[in-house]
Amino acid sequence: MSLDLFAIAAQPFVDFGFMRRALAGCLALSLGATPIGVFLLLRRMSLMGDAMSHAILPGAALGYLAFGLSLGAMTIGGILAGLLVALLAGLVARSSVLKEDASLAAFYLLSLATGVMLVSLKGRNLDLLHVLFGSVLALDDGSLFLIAGIASLTLGVMAVVLRPLVVECFDRGYLRGVSRWSPVVHYGFLVLVVLNLVSGFHALGTLMAVGIMILPAAAARLWVRRLGPHLGLASALAFASGYCGLLISFHADVPAGPAIILVAGLFYFAALILAPGGLLPRRLFGHSHLES
Repeated sequence: MSLDLFAIAAQPFVDFGFMRRALAGCLALSLGATPIGVFLLLRRMSLMGDAMSHAILPGAALGYLAFGLSLGAMTIGGILAGLLVALLAGLVARSSVLKEDASLAAFYLLSLATGVMLVSLKGRNLDLLHVLFGSVLALDDGSLFLIAGIASLTLGVMAVVLRPLVVECFDRGYLRGVSRWSPVVHYGFLVLVVLNLVSGFHALGTLMAVGIMILPAAAARLWVRRLGPHLGLASALAFASGYCGLLISFHADVPAGPAIILVAGLFYFAALILAPGGLLPRRLFGHSHLES
């Protein structure tokens, strides 16, 4: 029985280097991208993450058209496109009657259509699927170092700006009034969002990169009240989703990226039903746990 359990749960990572690299990539994403998802959730900007994940597609597609499936070209293109869309959405929101969410929705829809069109001009359906849904099982050393580097940068920056970042989540006007660093914190956070979406793009594709950011963060939010445990539990759930999703992909011969996100979705629905802030305890005990 123990040998069977080992063969199911650990043997694929012992025998195959691509599985170990995929698991290491999931660990890096859970430490870098998922904490960013926690702050997106606290700032009520979860859908912005989805919009920005599509916004990086045209830049990545241009890098692909110019250099093929080049890690550097697609990374730089995705970062530039994401930052450009974020700046343009902010500019439109400040210069017109449209709110930032409306301008982001317009730009991300245009970005998604443009990116798909660009990839289709030169690539095959397989290339388009690679861009949209990722290839976590095909992570090479370069991609893994990129994801780990972005995760390390994210953790370092968040350690420096954690206090003002938390204050801005709950009262942006107060931070703007007491600190001249408010714009630096705001736009620095947006840069981290773009960087981590590009990081997730290489593993999970543009359509699913935001899933590893938001779903574990939302599930953890239903279990805990305080920020520290929220960050820790969200990262743990993200890594567990990656581990379980990779095993399901290996044994059931299904795509790894969707399997990882579906496992994260199962954790979310379990929390939605069973957690103190979920549906069942609220019905049984008649009190609220968390207010978002």
